[in-house]
Amino acid sequence: MSSMDPALRERAANVRLLVLDVDGVLTDGKLYLDHAGNEMKAFHARDGLGIKVLQRFGIEVALITGRVSEPVAQRAAQLDIKHVYQGHEHKLGAYLDLLERTGLDPEQTCFAGDDWIDLPVMLRAGLAVAVADAEPRVKQKAHWVTTQKGGRGAVREVCNLILAAQGKEQAVLDTILAP
Repeated sequence: MSSMDPALRERAANVRLLVLDVDGVLTDGKLYLDHAGNEMKAFHARDGLGIKVLQRFGIEVALITGRVSEPVAQRAAQLDIKHVYQGHEHKLGAYLDLLERTGLDPEQTCFAGDDWIDLPVMLRAGLAVAVADAEPRVKQKAHWVTTQKGGRGAVREVCNLILAAQGKEQAVLDTILAP
């Protein structure tokens, strides 16, 4: 990402907290229900690795979702995501609570969303990201749009953007490639 727009680089360089919507961003947005009504979700492994790498470099990760889902709680636990807000259709309240709990300013946050209910937070975050298959109005309001769709590696793209802007991409590779 050496040819990154300077304004985008500056926004991403300030990020200390990545806040993600779940359905349509961390997943493909489809709701899978079995005959007994049990819900299943598919999460992309590369998104998970990107989240873990950000955390290793001191960038916190949070989830804010309008739905309540056990698979989300399980995935958050697997990834050691401590800030999980489920059942928040009005996401702004959860976001403001998150800022208060972390002591961060909006400019230090990145929010990735895909639908209209994400706009109140996107309009306040220092870096607003829309996934490739987001609603058109959401894309219009974003500072950056991923090339990958939600649940298909879009979150990893966001993680890579932040790491590149903060000059940490090579350190990640050096650590992985070390004998």
